[in-house]
Amino acid sequence: MQLNNESFATKTAISTGTSRPIFIHIVDVNSDELLDIITANHGTHSISVFYSYGNGSFSSPMTYPTGYDSFPCAIFTGDFNNDNNVDLAIVNHGINNIMILLANKYSIFENQSTIFTGPHSHPCSIVAGYFNNDNILDIAVANNGNNRINIFLGNGDGTFSAYATYTLGDQSPYSIAMGDFNMDNQIDLVVTNMGMNNIGVLLGYGNGFFTNPIFRKTGSTSTTYLVTCDLNTDGRSDIVVINDDTRSIGILLGCNPGISEDQMIYSTGSWPFSVAVGDFNNDYRLDIVVTNAVNDTVSVFYGYGNGSFEDQKTYSTSSLPLSVAVGDFNNDNRSDIVVTNSNSNTVSVILGYGNDSFEVQKTFSIGLFPRAVAVGDFNSDNRLDIVVVNQNSDTISICLGYGNGSFEDEKTFSIGVSSRTVAVGDFNSDNRLDIVVVNSESNTIGIFLGYGNGSFEDQKTYLTDLVPSSVAVGDFDNDNRLDIVVAHEGSNTVIVFLGYENGSFEVEKTYSTGSIPSSVAVGDFNNDKRLDFVVTNQGSDTVTVFLGYGNGFFENQKPYLTGSHPFSVAVGDFNNDNRSDIVVANLYSNTVSVFLHYDSVPLTTENAFAIDDASLLKAVAVVDFNNDDVLDLVVANYGTNNIGASFGYANGTFGKQLKFLTGSNSHPHSIAAADFDGDGQIDIAVANRGTKNVGLFIGNGKGAFEIQYADNIFNITPLFIASTDLNNDGRSDICIVYEETDNIDVLVLRDTGYFEDQKTYLTDSFPQSVAVADFNNDNWLDIVVVYSASDTISVVLGYGNDSFEDQNTYSTGSFPLYVAVSDFNNDSRLDIVVVNRDSTTISVFLGYGNGSFEDQKTYSVGPSPHSVAVDDFNNDNRLDIVVVNSNNNTISVLLGYGNGSFEDQNTYSTGSGPSSVAVGDFNSDNRLDIVLTNSVDNTMSVLLGYGDGSFEDQNTYSTGSFPLSVAVGNFNNDNQLDIVVANFGSDTISVLLGYGNGSFEDQNTYLTGSFPLSVAVGDFNNDERSDIVVISHLSNTVGVLLGHGNGSFEDRKIYSTGSLPSSVAVGDFNNDNRLDVVVANSGNNT
Repeated sequence: MQLNNESFATKTAISTGTSRPIFIHIVDVNSDELLDIITANHGTHSISVFYSYGNGSFSSPMTYPTGYDSFPCAIFTGDFNNDNNVDLAIVNHGINNIMILLANKYSIFENQSTIFTGPHSHPCSIVAGYFNNDNILDIAVANNGNNRINIFLGNGDGTFSAYATYTLGDQSPYSIAMGDFNMDNQIDLVVTNMGMNNIGVLLGYGNGFFTNPIFRKTGSTSTTYLVTCDLNTDGRSDIVVINDDTRSIGILLGCNPGISEDQMIYSTGSWPFSVAVGDFNNDYRLDIVVTNAVNDTVSVFYGYGNGSFEDQKTYSTSSLPLSVAVGDFNNDNRSDIVVTNSNSNTVSVILGYGNDSFEVQKTFSIGLFPRAVAVGDFNSDNRLDIVVVNQNSDTISICLGYGNGSFEDEKTFSIGVSSRTVAVGDFNSDNRLDIVVVNSESNTIGIFLGYGNGSFEDQKTYLTDLVPSSVAVGDFDNDNRLDIVVAHEGSNTVIVFLGYENGSFEVEKTYSTGSIPSSVAVGDFNNDKRLDFVVTNQGSDTVTVFLGYGNGFFENQKPYLTGSHPFSVAVGDFNNDNRSDIVVANLYSNTVSVFLHYDSVPLTTENAFAIDDASLLKAVAVVDFNNDDVLDLVVANYGTNNIGASFGYANGTFGKQLKFLTGSNSHPHSIAAADFDGDGQIDIAVANRGTKNVGLFIGNGKGAFEIQYADNIFNITPLFIASTDLNNDGRSDICIVYEETDNIDVLVLRDTGYFEDQKTYLTDSFPQSVAVADFNNDNWLDIVVVYSASDTISVVLGYGNDSFEDQNTYSTGSFPLYVAVSDFNNDSRLDIVVVNRDSTTISVFLGYGNGSFEDQKTYSVGPSPHSVAVDDFNNDNRLDIVVVNSNNNTISVLLGYGNGSFEDQNTYSTGSGPSSVAVGDFNSDNRLDIVLTNSVDNTMSVLLGYGDGSFEDQNTYSTGSFPLSVAVGNFNNDNQLDIVVANFGSDTISVLLGYGNGSFEDQNTYLTGSFPLSVAVGDFNNDERSDIVVISHLSNTVGVLLGHGNGSFEDRKIYSTGSLPSSVAVGDFNNDNRLDVVVANSGNNT
């Protein structure tokens, strides 16, 4: 099996003359799906464009002057005039402008204009994006001369208008980047500030304007470089900065910071005890309803849709209303209200008209001291029902609705002692609603699983902490099963219970709250599509928000001040911004507090990750190294001669750095992370300033790396390294800019086609030949082996992971020598043909398609047949057979009937001692031809076919000594077939390149091991060039010669085999899209 052992091909040096390039940008300039290179040339005040040829090489530079003393320092590309061509924006630090070069349809830059950035502005960095959402690119420029950010809006024709300027004060910007840091779908900007302990963030409004810069500390006065990416997979852009002076990297997580500290307060009646949310006037804006326990009323606050509310309107209830819920009880698509009246042991149903008014309450008798109410359809009739917790009778009451605002008499179910709250959900995924209650005195929660007919199983209880006071339901770990959160006023905690699909629960974790938590509600408070919860704390006059990680765990609480004695909480979007807001009922201050989701400073405090005291951190890259869908970091540690990888925890924090040595005194200066070997895993390339080379670390997708190669690059110092796929081969290549030269280099990565050590499988006696195919139609390759000593073949079925079943054997003729595979009876099931030397026959085994075969059918051929090949020689869509007969110097052609049987042989003369045969169209006439080796006279014979099953007389070509094996391939990518021959007597292979007319060039020979016996062709390093594999019988080795694609080959790479290898075949045995090799070893029967 192959290993992905990679190296660099010979580097490509791209001269830029005396230009001194200091910036490199990679983009497809001319829309040919090939990545090109653009450099900013500090020495010659110009930019150069190098067009890719797609093979890792590039055109001579097309150079454009940028102006005298312009000192171009940065480039950004985009389509600035919407003509579908790539244009350039160039930052000219020395002459205070941005040069715009517009491309014509030939991708030649001819229309030039400039944008003045201001006197002494000295622009240093640029980005382009859609700042005002008009689908026309705009530009933002950082100027370190006047400490300003300039915004230029595009006009759509390649020109720009100055639009806004933002002053950074005494902060000197060094680099600018963009992202969406607050998840509002508008582009924001961030700048690094040299010499100051901060970065600046400008939040975009989406109209071309931005907020004034908001500064965040970085812990460094030398923050030079930054990248934006989503480190914690929350959908928001985060920032990674390099801090030179503190030898650290800084992480600033983008956030939608959640809940505003500034509550809005609205007066209620006396003792507001419970709060709920609904749209009571059908204006698509959420309203609030509160129970006033002392006044025997409910207050309704109608929302304006902007987060503010009208003054309350009150509606009468019965005595001591304590709990409220909302639903449509009469199916008129208008929200109604249900209230528990604890002193009168009733519930009040208040039907809404949908126009800011309600009917007079209807009351229904219930249990003793009804404390809490919830709503759901418990009998699956599409009519809302009510469940009420009766605190003093220790029951719940189920009132089934008729759908007209009235209800059946209650059904009661026993619960625990002194239950105070209730919630509803489908806990066992049976599409029937279940109920959870909290039992305050017995410190339990009770689960009632519903039958879907309005009745329930007996409760199952789970122990909680002290005095559970409130419960809410949500899927906190994103497993599509409902979980439960319970607040406990006796222990100042909440407990999260994670649900199983059968309606049972486990305790996940306990979290501390404020003092005397009384109510809990669930919502997504940071728009990360992970559920959070909020708790009211009566004793500390706060609500606390716990943000969820989406795995059942939560961040530590964040408290917000409320009114006095907050007792109940509900969640809704009160200002129509698609973000969850909070409303709290404050019992002692007779108010409700509304907390709106706010959208301000969108970055958390920096998390700094120190490296080593002497690391002298020089570069950072962000990518997922261990395939956990969480971004990780890799840094270049200049001072300690290593690179460090730190794996992300999905919350913006990172683990301890794992270090990989880059070599003594290497001083790594720049890094690039990409898939360099085409295996789908991220690798690392590092430019080493001290040793003046590039090191390559191959990743295994699990976070580990192996140093594979260090490529020496002249005697000069690499300054900056970048990676992308320049030749469209599915592997990333490397571009290098140097400190002391005017060249850039391109390194094209090459797969060297290495193989693992052999795995051996015991066989029968004297395995002589092997072939590969899928015999049981499971899409995994199987093997057939010929055993000369026992007159059998064995079929070994593969599991698709490079392991195999035990063999099944079938009898052949006498002394079988060679095997081939094809479908001889057109039933889409593979069959087998074997040549039997001593019985002068071939055996055909028809396959059943399940890995088993019929008994052999034999056909006579010439004396001492040695080799066989299969194809359609007479163009009748039926497979035919050709056999070489060693003792009478002929080949036998047997034309197939397409039903698994064959005509009698037709024979054709060959050279002396024919030994091996292969088939191909050598003269490009769409008719199949035959090539065979003649072992006695050291030649090969080519017989051109007429397309009717007959052939011309042979043409012979010289080979090496005693040729015994032949194979066919296209070795020089000219679409003409070539031939390779294994020369047993001269320890070589011969390569004969075809002209495409049936004739061939003279042989080119390559050394092998001792006595090469069998040869095969395949692409072992996935470079779309044919390679050769040959076994050396007496050396006990297999050699792989990688092709250059021009008809020549590298020296062989040698791998050990078993004893006396006799045959080789090629296939992908482990389904990794890389060719593997199987060898039959006749000396040790493996």
